[in-house]
Amino acid sequence: MTPSELLLEGVELMLFGMGFVYLFLILLVLMIRVMSWVIERFAEKTPIPVSVPSAVKPVSDEPSADVLAAIQSAIHQHRARRG
Repeated sequence: MTPSELLLEGVELMLFGMGFVYLFLILLVLMIRVMSWVIERFAEKTPIPVSVPSAVKPVSDEPSADVLAAIQSAIHQHRARRG
């Protein structure tokens, strides 16, 4: 076999391989769309219940007294270590 014949066979094999891949992908997309249509058509349409929060905690910009005491204690310990 000559190099040009080998090159032509390689190109032919590449085109066949790519053609099969694209054909498979097209069939896959079509089958997914068909399955989606079938599921939408025959599935029960039940509403999804929405959960309502029982107690809503008000949001404040200021931290609580415990948090402020902890922050002050941490600052004091940090400054005491540094000297």
